[in-house]
Amino acid sequence: MNSFLNTSRPLVFCPGCTHERITKGLDKTLINMGLEPDKTVIVTDIGCSGLFDTFFNLHALHGVHGRALTYAAGLKLADPDLTVIVTMGDGGLGIGGAHVLAACRRNLDLTLIILNNFNFGMTGGQYSATTPSDAVVGSEFLNQAEIPIDICEIAKSAGATYVSKCSGHDPALPDELAKAITHKGFSVVETLGMCTGRYTKRNKLTPKVIDQMIQDQAVEVGVVEKNQRPEYGELYRELAGKKTQFPQALTIEKSFDLVDPQRQEVVILGSAGMRIVTAGDIVCYAGIAAGMNVSIKNDYNITVLRGQSVSEILLSPEKIGYTGIESPSVVMALSEEGVQRRQKIFKTLKPATIVLKEKSVAIPETSAQVIEIDFKELKIRKQDWALASLGVLAEKQILFSKEMLAFALKSRFSEKVYTLAMETIEKMY
Repeated sequence: MNSFLNTSRPLVFCPGCTHERITKGLDKTLINMGLEPDKTVIVTDIGCSGLFDTFFNLHALHGVHGRALTYAAGLKLADPDLTVIVTMGDGGLGIGGAHVLAACRRNLDLTLIILNNFNFGMTGGQYSATTPSDAVVGSEFLNQAEIPIDICEIAKSAGATYVSKCSGHDPALPDELAKAITHKGFSVVETLGMCTGRYTKRNKLTPKVIDQMIQDQAVEVGVVEKNQRPEYGELYRELAGKKTQFPQALTIEKSFDLVDPQRQEVVILGSAGMRIVTAGDIVCYAGIAAGMNVSIKNDYNITVLRGQSVSEILLSPEKIGYTGIESPSVVMALSEEGVQRRQKIFKTLKPATIVLKEKSVAIPETSAQVIEIDFKELKIRKQDWALASLGVLAEKQILFSKEMLAFALKSRFSEKVYTLAMETIEKMY
């Protein structure tokens, strides 16, 4: 093949932009390597480097800024025979830095070409993660307050197995790119170049200056021996191939018929450690066993072990399009924290609503029917109040029957935990 370049989409870079040289250099690389077009993919994101996918007669994927490596990883894992090349500017490098680090750690067989021209050239010449502190850019003094990152050193420390830094004007660029693409593992090639549309209008940067920068930084290029290890895709498939047991999806068949299935809205108000979410799961399992559609929303603090814990469950014979609670059928008030979190709902409760509350928990005034239980008097541990409340509901034939509750518990728990749960439930019968 004479060229992989797309003749119907000529290069549109600013005059003197190094990106054009890198585009043509990559084309020479692909030609010299004899790569198959239908087995080669270029993945790009936003910016001037993001135009690369349109310039080549290859498979291409164009995504959002900084995320190109995530798409590339998916492609390579889905089809290991693909040669996947990612082009990213210094803007995408900064925005997607976490993805770059993840790619270095994984060592998936991808080649990342970073087109570093020291600024966000497409959007006004603002500073980027690689802009020198003494540069004059379109974002005032901000770059003076930071230091630029050295992506090659970062990539080495993060686990990349091939790292290189070179000038986009270097005649040997096609050969360097070929070495990176041939390498089995994650390769990073940082190319330094000029943004003539923005950066070089305010800063002295020439091919000679770039050569001097590379010489001063004295980066050891090529294979990073200390990071050599199996390629991620091969290791992943090897480890996956050794697995003989896999989690089985829970299937709950309809086992009960409701005389008059109606939409039910259930709110469980408790605190962390009271197994509120688990109780919500059990209500859902019971509903599914009766052929109902169910949904559950949980509200708890990010600290998990402190604060409110609230579950909102819908049971409906119809498909559920909106999961918000509009008219609760049952409210379980088991802690002050949970009640405070949803105190406004008590004023809206209808006379037909059942409020099951623990004796020690105060609730706002309401027109609903209130059932008070003294779990402390019954010597039920606080962490079991939600479970015991389900036993009260089953005893009174509210929401579900005893048989439905037992079925749900058996579906949710192991045999040992099921036996312990039933001991608590039976205290309420």
